[in-house]
Amino acid sequence: MLFDTHAHLNATQFSEDVEQVIERARAEGVSHIVVVGFDRPTIQRAMELAEKYPFIYAAVGWHPVDAIHMTDEDLVMIERLAAHPKVVALGEMGLDYYWDQSPKDVQKEVFRKQIRLAKKVKLPIIIHNRDATADIVDILREERAEEVGGVMHCFSGSIEVARQCMDMNFYISFGGPVTFKNAKKPKEVAKEIPLDRLLIETDCPYLTPHPFRGKRNEPSYVKYIAEAIAELKGLSFEEVAQKTSDNAKRLFGIV
Repeated sequence: MLFDTHAHLNATQFSEDVEQVIERARAEGVSHIVVVGFDRPTIQRAMELAEKYPFIYAAVGWHPVDAIHMTDEDLVMIERLAAHPKVVALGEMGLDYYWDQSPKDVQKEVFRKQIRLAKKVKLPIIIHNRDATADIVDILREERAEEVGGVMHCFSGSIEVARQCMDMNFYISFGGPVTFKNAKKPKEVAKEIPLDRLLIETDCPYLTPHPFRGKRNEPSYVKYIAEAIAELKGLSFEEVAQKTSDNAKRLFGIV
């Protein structure tokens, strides 16, 4: 039993063979997938996949890179979709200071609006953070995001930051980088995170784990992340798979 908590099967990279990709994931023991929408087209596609497959769920939100394009109507759409039984989280949302597409003040405002909406609709949030850790943590605190909690998606920060996030009711999620031979920090942090606060994800089609690095990522590869964490923690693969699945079900309210 494996739970891929962050996948982009709604990306154009899967437009030709998404059914076969999903079949491979099931064959490798993936029992649940959350497909994350982050703008109008990807939200629509995430909803289509969630409605078609019983084991696929959707998260809906607005990516910080595209924050400048979000309208009040988009926020209304996200709120409306939040009532759908297959929508389990809002996001991905957050801050991205790497790509210079949306001004920082716009990103922050869009981030705050989505946190407030999540509290209104009582759904957890999925956080995207790139080169913006201090501001992310400050906004989560100021907006009292611990009321809904969520997941620090594809975490790449320090153990100190991870502890701050866990104190605010967030899970720490690891993807492909934890399998990279030269990725010292993710390995050190993953080793320290308590098992009951851990999640695993692929972020496919990006961040493909070893030994497929450089190729398109897909949900079936989430097993390599579970294997890497099991080795780091001195646990069995089965224990990591079961516990991270249980954590994800608890966070997303999946029975």
